[in-house]
Amino acid sequence: MQFGGDRALWLRVTAIGDWAAYDGWVWLVGYAINPADGQASAKREVLAQIAGLQISPSASVPSPTRSRTARRRGV
Repeated sequence: MQFGGDRALWLRVTAIGDWAAYDGWVWLVGYAINPADGQASAKREVLAQIAGLQISPSASVPSPTRSRTARRRGV
């Protein structure tokens, strides 16, 4: 609720905390990302409801599918 809608928090997760959490919740450790430029701004520890998380593909790391396709010859 706190980070819903236009207040969405983009977080580059670096670790999953091993601290006690409620059932269905998880502690995430990472860096807040500015969606406008993709730059990390501050380290954060966030208690998040697993069901509310959305995974966004990274634009900086090519997917394995694209890498394999780029190496094919004669296609």
